[in-house]
Formats: sequence, structure tokens, C-alpha cells
Amino acid sequence: MNLHTLDYVILLCDDLASMKAFYHDVLGLAIERDWQDWVEMRLGAVLLTLRRRGRPYDGPGLQGSAGVQLAFRVTPHEVETWYAELLKKQLEILEPPRDRKYGHRTLFFKDPEGNILEIYADI
Repeated sequence: MNLHTLDYVILLCDDLASMKAFYHDVLGLAIERDWQDWVEMRLGAVLLTLRRRGRPYDGPGLQGSAGVQLAFRVTPHEVETWYAELLKKQLEILEPPRDRKYGHRTLFFKDPEGNILEIYADI
């Protein structure tokens, strides 16, 4: 028995409306499905899904603490473009673009619920 693909990632959300607005309006992800407590957006072969927290096994959200880090790959020149766009939208930048010794150019920021987002390029 082997796992072969990661089909989708689900972010558990306390405020689904603000998370949906962020990922759709700020990051520009197209919404494929939008149900009451579930929103799907496709990125390549993976669905990024937002789900309202509330199932008995979800546990409480951790205010002020990141629950996940998502990394979005772009071309090298797009890192700077994203940086300028995020500044224009007045998002808090955790780390501005910089080259890493492991061969990535990275940019870090957060979504409305504190998850860490990275835009990176192979260099």
C-alpha cells in the first residue's frame, strides 16, 4: 500500500469569509466550489480547500500561532512582482524577498488566520 498523490489541502478556518476573500481577492485564486462551510480553489493538481472549523475533532484554533506553512512556486522575476503587489495591498511582510543558500528566492507573509505563506522561486 503506497500513497501516490496529494489531492487537496484543507485549511481549517475560524472566519471562512475573510479567508475566502484573502485567497480569492488578494492572491487571485479562482473558486471552483463554494458551499456554505467549504470553498475549493485549484492550484495545479492540488485543491486548496477552506473549511469552517467546527467538527468535534477539529479542536480549537490557535490564535496568534501558525497552523501551517504553504509554499507557492513562481518564476524568479515573479517573486519581486508579488512583493510589490502585497505591499500595495498593505499586507504585513514577514520577510522580504531574499536569496537562500539552498537555491530559492523567498518571500514570506501571513494569511488572515496567521498561517505562513511563502512565495518562492528556484534560482
